[in-house]
Amino acid sequence: MIDAIFVSPTVHLVTGTLVLIAGLLALVATGRAAWRKWPFSRGVHALFILFQIALMVQALIGVKLLDQGLGPLQLYIHYVGGLAPLGFVSLFYWFPGTDSVSKSRRAVLVTALSFVFVLMTFAVGSMYVAGTA
Repeated sequence: MIDAIFVSPTVHLVTGTLVLIAGLLALVATGRAAWRKWPFSRGVHALFILFQIALMVQALIGVKLLDQGLGPLQLYIHYVGGLAPLGFVSLFYWFPGTDSVSKSRRAVLVTALSFVFVLMTFAVGSMYVAGTA
């Protein structure tokens, strides 16, 4: 059934843009909380989770596009740049902290690492689509 569904590369571009926006929002929220030594609040956690959900949806769409035979030249950038951010945000949960302020600091660290990889992957993927790479 899922093999019969065709996903347009435009969907991947749009969700990639949403991942960038969600990542930037999460980075600003976690950065602000860490800078001001605020506890890891529900609102900040909600933005952090939104970023993770956007990453997962984008990764699933990317897998479907690769399954359709699209993007074989970008295979490694997608694996490294697309899955590394998910690995970074997983570190946040694998090493739980004792207090809420240290949680904010860890959140900004993994969000920043993830955002850098997302931005790099988006830029490289956009160059391939535009034919400049």
